[in-house]
Amino acid sequence: MTGLLSFISENIQMLYIIILSIFVGIEVIGKVPSVLHTPLMSGANAIHGVVIIGAIIVMLNSKPDAYLSLALGFIAVVLGTLNVVGGFVVTDRMLEMFKKKPKK
Repeated sequence: MTGLLSFISENIQMLYIIILSIFVGIEVIGKVPSVLHTPLMSGANAIHGVVIIGAIIVMLNSKPDAYLSLALGFIAVVLGTLNVVGGFVVTDRMLEMFKKKPKK
């Protein structure tokens, strides 16, 4: 318990920043109209490629017998890949809606 209290007292400014960023994020997301929500989310999902790169780096730097870090890294790569692919699929479907249909 004393370790937790010392961590909080040493990093109190970072905790303030995290709490304030949560409130700012909630306000920003709450003000986005529903028409723009899907394009923004598909773009955010596509940006999650950073998660994939980070997970691969963690897996490369872990020891071969560290099964927990390898398993978590593998799960992060799989879920990050699904998120990126889903973002591109949604974006592609949205762009298809704006194409003119060919006349018969």
